[in-house]
Amino acid sequence: MSDATQYILTWQCPDNTGVLAKVSQSLFLHGAFITETSQYSDPYTETFFSRIAFDDRNLTVSSNEFIEALEELAKPLGMQYQFRKREDVPNILIAVSKDDHCLVSLLTKWRSGVLPINIVGVISNHKDCQPLSEWHNVPFYHFPITADTKPQQEKQITDLMTELDVDLLVLARYMQILSDDLCQKLAGKAINIHHSFLPSFKGARPYHQAHSRGVKVIGATAHYVTANLDEGPIIAQEVKPINHTFTIEQMVHMGHDLEATALSHAVRIHAEQRVCINGDKTVILA
Repeated sequence: MSDATQYILTWQCPDNTGVLAKVSQSLFLHGAFITETSQYSDPYTETFFSRIAFDDRNLTVSSNEFIEALEELAKPLGMQYQFRKREDVPNILIAVSKDDHCLVSLLTKWRSGVLPINIVGVISNHKDCQPLSEWHNVPFYHFPITADTKPQQEKQITDLMTELDVDLLVLARYMQILSDDLCQKLAGKAINIHHSFLPSFKGARPYHQAHSRGVKVIGATAHYVTANLDEGPIIAQEVKPINHTFTIEQMVHMGHDLEATALSHAVRIHAEQRVCINGDKTVILA
């Protein structure tokens, strides 16, 4: 039904008999026409996760009344939920340093309609990506940083997020470590991307380290930001096999492609409310 307003409800609660039936019954009683559903019961955390898309072709209450009904339903179930119109896409702020491969992918996919997001700005501690941002008519904010000015620079970021009503901060190869305080403030609202090898190579020149060890797989991991560096709940990963003929330069280029792909995928499924944080990991509701 093309003129119907579409909604997305993503929720989780302690797993008990009948939780899905109770939510589905409430949707039915209020006339919600369900168009998509996905659910998962985690036996380890004993938590139930669900994502339900529906439209209002037969809805018998206003959206505000529907939210009130959700609140009444959520209390006895211990339910956490996200509810919005599908058209109300999240506002995204992108942080970048000098490398632009992830930024290019996000801007291009956004402009082409692949990503259901609204990019409201690009911030950087350098000016290298300013022309790219401005070519896409996206405001660019230069926030330089030193060890002494880190608190002030991070306040600039949070103030801007408030001003622009940002829902998600995307670290698209932003080569600065966020403070523990900022990581806590952005829990579940910031996504980072980094290379991933086995074994893990930390520090400078990871591709050089990987080449010298003769790795056979290159990968990239997109995850939520936490105070534990590069150890937040994983959202998406990409991987490709390589062999002894690959040069360091070829490995870097392939790694950049994988990083851009993994980050774009993570941003898309986050924006579609398909990702639920489940302790130190995530549940992806396809």
